[in-house]
Formats: sequence, structure tokens, C-alpha cells
Amino acid sequence: LARHLQKEAQSQHNNSEFTEDQKKTIAKIATCLELRSAALQSTQSQDEFKLEDLKKLEPILKNILTYNKEFPFDVQPVPLRKILAPGEEEHLEFEEDDEEGGAGAGSPDSFPARVPGTLLPRLPSEPGMTLLTINIEKIGLKDAGQCIDPYITVSVKDLNGIDLTPVQDTPVALRKEDTYVHFNVDIEIQKHIEKLTKGAAIFFEFKHYKPKKRFTSTKCFAFMEMDEIKPGAIVIELYKKPTDFKRKKLQLLTKKPLYLHLHQTLHKE
Repeated sequence: LARHLQKEAQSQHNNSEFTEDQKKTIAKIATCLELRSAALQSTQSQDEFKLEDLKKLEPILKNILTYNKEFPFDVQPVPLRKILAPGEEEHLEFEEDDEEGGAGAGSPDSFPARVPGTLLPRLPSEPGMTLLTINIEKIGLKDAGQCIDPYITVSVKDLNGIDLTPVQDTPVALRKEDTYVHFNVDIEIQKHIEKLTKGAAIFFEFKHYKPKKRFTSTKCFAFMEMDEIKPGAIVIELYKKPTDFKRKKLQLLTKKPLYLHLHQTLHKE
């Protein structure tokens, strides 16, 4: 069932009866099924996906065409890994996504599908307008060396958690060293700073792959608000998942001095 749901979630726009939001929900359900399968096969009780959790998915699946609430579990619908039938060899490379563009440029729900690690170029300059480049240098984590295929998803959200720009994924990290995962990658924010709505924030979600459960998980997140946009280095605090785009229930990941290290460059005509 997980394979069929994942296949439907990854189907092209023109041959599917579901909207993109419905596909995301279907993909999350598929991830939960995989998680339950892994729990049944595991002798460890840690982080297991229980039967009562599984039962919560039934009304969502039955009412998929009208379901519009927040998904009850913090899982990611990541179509970067194949869900394999028993006995199939697992290939850990990213799957290529052939979709490029094609969606309406203005709608937050219709941004082009993303290819992991494909970052967007800087926008054309406009007189009197400011563009922002953020270099993600590194992130501090006590178990940095254990993270598999770590990357960061960068998004710009308004106060209601709605995307204001296309979401971007960094490539997989360059290296892991002691308590740091190093990226050293530039992100070009896809909107002039002056055009961002009041209360907007830039979010950074640190994600890593869990091979035993075969899905990509958000480990923690950080965000930067508009008054923090200024040239030079900045370190920002890390918060526990699930990602709270509305910034109402924030809980620090750790009391240790571990942060996301960034460097900002402003470009103004």
C-alpha cells in the first residue's frame, strides 16, 4: 500500500486526480506506513510507530479529497528515495525529477517541483531594491557525525506559514567534523527584501536520512526574522521539531552552545 500511495504522490500533474497538497498528504501517509512496517520488524521500542498512531491515518485517507487539517505526525513526504518491494536492492542516490517550471509563478502552492541540491540563481537587480545571499557555513549538533546525507531546506514564510518564495534544498553537506556539519553553500533569496511582507521569516530545516526506516526526517530547525537581516556573520538558535512556521510554540533543541552559522551579503543597486 505504501508503494501505491508513493507512486500516486509522485505522479505527474496532468494524469492525477489529486491536487499537489493532497499528494503531499498521501506521501506522508506512505511514510507513516513505512514507519509502522519498520516498527513491526524492530526489536527496539524507541521511536516506534504504534498501532494507535496508524489508526489516526484512516479518517485522513478516507476523506483525502476534503482533508485540510494539519497532518498529525512530523514526517516528510520526500520522494528522493524509492520505496522498494521486499528483496529489491536499495539504491541510495537521489531520484531525478524531470519537472521544471510550468506552474504559475505567483501562487505559493504552485512553485515548480524541486530537484534536491538544485539551488536557484540570484534574481535580476532592480533600482533601489535589495537582494540577499545567505551562506550556510555550518550547523552545530552533538551527534553531527551520525547524520546520513544531511541537507537543509530553506524557505521564506509569512506569519501564517505560507511560502513567499520557492523552497530550496541545499546539496548534501560537504563534510562532518566533530560537532559540526559543514555546508558552505550560498542561498539566493528569491524576493527583494523590500517586497517581503511584515513579519516574514527565513526558515532553515536540517534534514537527514534514516536508512532503517527509509525516510528523511527533520531533525531541527532555525529561523531568521527581518530585523536580523544585516551584512556579516550571524549565529541563530536551533529549535526542536516539528517545524513551527507560525513561531508560536518554540522549544530550544539544546542548552549547549550549538547553532546554525550563517553569513549574509546584501546586494543593492
